[in-house]
Amino acid sequence: MANSRYPKQSPDKSQRLAAQQDAGEPLAVAEPVADEAVSAALPAQGPAFQGTLREANGEADALTRAQAGDHLAFSQLYALHKRRIYSLCLRMVGNAAEAEDLTQEAFLQLHRKIATFRGDSAFSTWLHRLAINVVLMQLRKKGLTLVSMDEAMEPAPEGGPGRSFGTADLALTGSIDRLALERAVADLPAGYRLIFVLHDIEGYEHNEIASMLECSIGNSKSQLHKARLKLREALRTQTRQEARR
Repeated sequence: MANSRYPKQSPDKSQRLAAQQDAGEPLAVAEPVADEAVSAALPAQGPAFQGTLREANGEADALTRAQAGDHLAFSQLYALHKRRIYSLCLRMVGNAAEAEDLTQEAFLQLHRKIATFRGDSAFSTWLHRLAINVVLMQLRKKGLTLVSMDEAMEPAPEGGPGRSFGTADLALTGSIDRLALERAVADLPAGYRLIFVLHDIEGYEHNEIASMLECSIGNSKSQLHKARLKLREALRTQTRQEARR
């Protein structure tokens, strides 16, 4: 007799199913659902999702090969991430030429350390942290004070920034021009800019920032508050100047 294409039930499972059926209970289906059924149940994914999936699969393959010493695979990782790392460096240091140098240094560090990546986090997250450490190390080598203690001792305004009635509410994300915001961030003092980028853009917590910059958590919070105040004022000034044109 030809073999059935359906797998045989184990005796215990067959007995349980028979007992359910005799008792008039609905049968519990625990068999894997066919791929076609899953595909039919899911909404059709657009080309953007498919492109992201291909990029993720390509990155995973390139990462595996790069860790094995494949230089072409490392070049592929560089091409995938160079713009993001350059943007990160530029936001942190506010200088295009210096950001280029730091981007190159970050990828040199990646080439040396890529075999140590164990997948405990997303590769992009690990690479971002590596790049941030490269920037901070370079700033320390230059003797730049990452956080001004004079500014840290200034009394911080009570509570959050007040609302300015009669003017545009620049706290609304959609009302801020991206280029204007980037210019305002680049013009912040180094200590303010670093903490703003690390917290509001990169998503680090204050305890992590305090550890990275070797300052107190209160110092980090105070500097972030002042950075936001300066940004709001800079954006208001830019808005007024554009309105006069």
